[in-house]
Amino acid sequence: MSLELVVDSRPGGIWLALLRDGKLIELHEEQGNTEFAVGDIYLGRVRKVVPSLNAAFVDVGFEKDAFLHYLDLGPQFNSLNKFTKDTLHGKQNVADLLYFKTEKDIPKDGKINEIVSSASPILVQVAKEPISSKGPRLCAEITLAGRYLVLVPFSDKISISQKIKDPAERSRLKNLMDSIKPKNFGVIIRTVAENKKIELLEQDLKNLLEKWKFMFANLKTATPPKRVLGELDKTSSILRDLLNADFSNIHVNDVILMTEMSEYVADIAPGREKIVKLHDNRIPIFEKFGVTKQIKALFGKKVPMPSGGYLIIEHTEAMHVIDVNSGNRKGADGQESNALATNLEAAEEIARVLQLRDMGGIICVDFIDMHDRENNKFLFEKLKEHMQSDRAKHNVLPPSKFGVIEITRQRVRPETDINTSESCPTCKGSGEVQASILYAEEIENNLNYLMTDRKEKNVSLLVHPYLEAYFKNGIISRQVKWLFKYKKWISVRGVTENHLLEYKFVNDKNVEITL
Repeated sequence: MSLELVVDSRPGGIWLALLRDGKLIELHEEQGNTEFAVGDIYLGRVRKVVPSLNAAFVDVGFEKDAFLHYLDLGPQFNSLNKFTKDTLHGKQNVADLLYFKTEKDIPKDGKINEIVSSASPILVQVAKEPISSKGPRLCAEITLAGRYLVLVPFSDKISISQKIKDPAERSRLKNLMDSIKPKNFGVIIRTVAENKKIELLEQDLKNLLEKWKFMFANLKTATPPKRVLGELDKTSSILRDLLNADFSNIHVNDVILMTEMSEYVADIAPGREKIVKLHDNRIPIFEKFGVTKQIKALFGKKVPMPSGGYLIIEHTEAMHVIDVNSGNRKGADGQESNALATNLEAAEEIARVLQLRDMGGIICVDFIDMHDRENNKFLFEKLKEHMQSDRAKHNVLPPSKFGVIEITRQRVRPETDINTSESCPTCKGSGEVQASILYAEEIENNLNYLMTDRKEKNVSLLVHPYLEAYFKNGIISRQVKWLFKYKKWISVRGVTENHLLEYKFVNDKNVEITL
């Protein structure tokens, strides 16, 4: 298995595509002014305490108040609250918690109106980004995530990832953390820390403590609502969480961004910065690695599968519904085996689509009916296996008596939704059709103008692949005729992100030539 990250820097932001063995599994859009990202820490102000919900609404600067439930306060909320107020009032002068006297943990079944009061300042962390008409969801159990460790202030507990199975390694990591972690700071040891040297873990801990000090410095002069610590951008957070031996290449189409990413990779994984490569090809980077084509195939209502089957994905207010269809697939071994083969293929595709679209909440999957219990059990196990690589918390229930499998998946940010439909190439969405539009003639007239009147030296034509085939078809194609006419070779490149009859001319630097 190999992982590749394709980074497309655009004027409006950055698009990130994560590929596993060439298949698109994650897609993120990163905008320069994005706020309220998961992990951001804010000094907010309690606007309203609602005892009936056992929750409070907090002003963190978003247009709608953020939601904070009692269960998300965290056991050490009293200690955090004391630290926040003492810092704002000038009584806490250092970020170090060595001499900080922690408070008693809050009860698990307490009431929020007994702990939190209206108009009081409160230090919170974004647990879920704003979704639809809802504001951010908050928690007050502050954590700082690093490459190998997660720092938990006001706690002395050391937790180890359950994916680390070796008892000797678990004991080594626990003893190591016991010896280097400061007082009143807890630590969660991540899976990637397994078999890592003490120097790497100690450096990661130092980096997290520096982040805590930076947050403390911002907190001292903050007035709510104010962000006191921002999470890493999505590019860096993906590298931090996923970078391992399986990561083969990181392709970037921007020189400055490539330099920044190389430096970051050198910090978190010394010696691996060579995997960051600059893409300077004339072909757009998403086009080169087949990302655009996969986006169009995977973000529509109908998602095709290689065998000829397909998924129908419907989104409702309450849940997502996925229907599995065999399409024109025909098996020689009977209906049951054909249904099993289609369902197994669909299970793998569903796991990928859920992660790619970041679909959360309740998902109901209607697989093709199978009469053999063993086949249903096998399908259920395979679906769980494919879902294991999903970093979001999820739960897969066994098939119901109607053959429907229910999945719940954590929703922490808005679902990625890309409109894959295209405007009518004839009327362009106006509903009015002109009497005659000779697109090929229009393109040739514009090309003739550029080559004859404007005397352009290097011209390439970017069109939809269908039009590309039209201009290149035949031994004496239109492209060859242009060579005889203009004594220059006119490159014709098919771009799948273009609409059917959309075209443009570019120069040798891939900059559009305006007519």
